[in-house]
Amino acid sequence: MIGAACADALAADPRMRVAVVDRGPVAGGTTGAGEGNLLVSDKTPGPELDLALASARLWRGLADQLGARAVEYEPKGGLVVASDAQALGALRELAEGQRKAGVAAESVPAERLRELEPQLAPELAGGVHYPQDAQVQPALAAATLLRRARHTGRVDLLTGTEVLGLSTGRVLTDRHGTLHCDAVVNAAGTWGGEVAALAGSVLPVRPRRGFVLVTEPLPPLVRHKVYAADYVADVASGSAGLESSAVVEGTAAGPVLIGATRERVGFDRLLSVPALARLAAQATALFPALASVRAIRAYRGFRPYLPDHLPAIGRDAVHPWLFHACGHEGAGIGLAPATGLLIAQLVRGETPFLDPSPFDPARFAKFPQFPQFAEPQHEEQP
Repeated sequence: MIGAACADALAADPRMRVAVVDRGPVAGGTTGAGEGNLLVSDKTPGPELDLALASARLWRGLADQLGARAVEYEPKGGLVVASDAQALGALRELAEGQRKAGVAAESVPAERLRELEPQLAPELAGGVHYPQDAQVQPALAAATLLRRARHTGRVDLLTGTEVLGLSTGRVLTDRHGTLHCDAVVNAAGTWGGEVAALAGSVLPVRPRRGFVLVTEPLPPLVRHKVYAADYVADVASGSAGLESSAVVEGTAAGPVLIGATRERVGFDRLLSVPALARLAAQATALFPALASVRAIRAYRGFRPYLPDHLPAIGRDAVHPWLFHACGHEGAGIGLAPATGLLIAQLVRGETPFLDPSPFDPARFAKFPQFPQFAEPQHEEQP
């Protein structure tokens, strides 16, 4: 998704010619394993929230330009719920800070929760409604942006092609030989660290595995993206162990999607029954009607995790021709349009629309090793 957004933004300039190089098919990695979240509700005030708000505006513009169906854009809004008074107090405090940063956040008392979501459990303490939260179908959205970029006639899409080396003005590939260029954008997601290493640079991106449960098709059951307040803490946590908090949403096709887990286990793709069981229990605690519903499948992906929870967006610390656009963890779909615009402006040498300094990849250059990231690494290469 990030690579597609960068290509689309660069292709908007008629002076640019772009090659998109992907080891697999379009959306064959983390993008294809995501839910398509476009969230402002889970961001604390700061640079990532600013990036999310900018992206939310750009996503609405894309939906208007391309048609909502082209990316399955759903401005469904989010509802964050708290199970007790303490959690509700923390949620309302977060919402107050978000409102000051430009987020629409409406406190919802317990007695009104079921007006928004009739199937919610009755004993919840309250919540906050976020009308700016939205959804896209991530694989479709990535493919749509790439299609639009290619229609300019100045974008080549090279799938099934592995990058073997990077140097000034050259990208060595296994299928198309050497590509000559003025700039390289590393949008390799979870494998961004390995791609950076091909140029001799350091970017400590690590995989953070997550599972999603998919139910059988159902009549309309969940109106918003609904999640428990402790999800925000899980997003901000640096723990390597298993963390989970219920995130429940319906889809246009009928199935309900249930997330979200986080754990750093390298590229271990094994299905974790305990993780799925925990998700199911947390989801049914929010929506008791799900207790009698069949889960028909589960899938997993690897979020690209950086230690300070901010993506790397900008010029490499060592090589001025190399730009990084990765490490967005679980927010890559939502943050993609603003990331692409930032990268395009930085590549062209323009004044960026948003201060990029908090995302500067050079912040990691003085930390060549991150021993706290030691974890099993399995046989999966960039």
